[in-house]
Amino acid sequence: MENMILNGKIALVTGASRGIGAATAIKLAKHGATVAVNFNKSEEKAQKVVETITETGSIAISVKADIFNQEESEQMVRQVEKQLGKIDILVLNAGANFKMASFMEQTWEDFENKILREVKGSFWTIKAVLPSMIERKAGSIIIVSSGLSRKPGFGFSTHTTAKSALDGFAKALAFELGPQGIRVNVIAPGLTLTDATSFMPQSQIDAAAGFIPLRRVGLPEDIAGAVLFYASDESKYITGNYLSVGGGQIML
Repeated sequence: MENMILNGKIALVTGASRGIGAATAIKLAKHGATVAVNFNKSEEKAQKVVETITETGSIAISVKADIFNQEESEQMVRQVEKQLGKIDILVLNAGANFKMASFMEQTWEDFENKILREVKGSFWTIKAVLPSMIERKAGSIIIVSSGLSRKPGFGFSTHTTAKSALDGFAKALAFELGPQGIRVNVIAPGLTLTDATSFMPQSQIDAAAGFIPLRRVGLPEDIAGAVLFYASDESKYITGNYLSVGGGQIML
């Protein structure tokens, strides 16, 4: 039996129909949380995540929302609170798409779209969740960033800039919300095997692994384990932290 360190907690995971989000939703549920699985377009995949959770006896629902839209973000939070209860754990995993290209090939619109969507996706959802957290003087907010915010790669200038903005946003919130008993931390995955990296040939993945101290790329479950730590009271005295989960590729 799993250690039920999240027993009685309500968690909302955005972008949870696949990849890191799905693994996180399943991991939190295994440790006792009741989980809301957010999706935007992949309803069938989100439902499969819910079924995986409920088959183990845990409680989960799927909830549709484009978190980059204020009205839909707010409606999502209201729906979760109505069906499950007040949210204790918010995992902001959904990210905005971007064009991978050199800086000279990027337009301002490319930058603006990526940065604004990334920040808005967190801004509106956090705004909607905070009142009940402040009322209870408790809550854990976990933002999924990227190792590329600290160690850039060619073609990722928009992604690096947007995720760096989220890192700064998280620190500002951690400072401001700490007195209210609310923790805000950042998880920064390295190269992780998800749908987003499925285009990479095995030879490229193997080559990348050769530069990682643990000599392998990440799995969604690796990231989910780090989220679990921040979601639980095992990290109750940690806030404003940036945790690289990349096999040692970034050492701070």
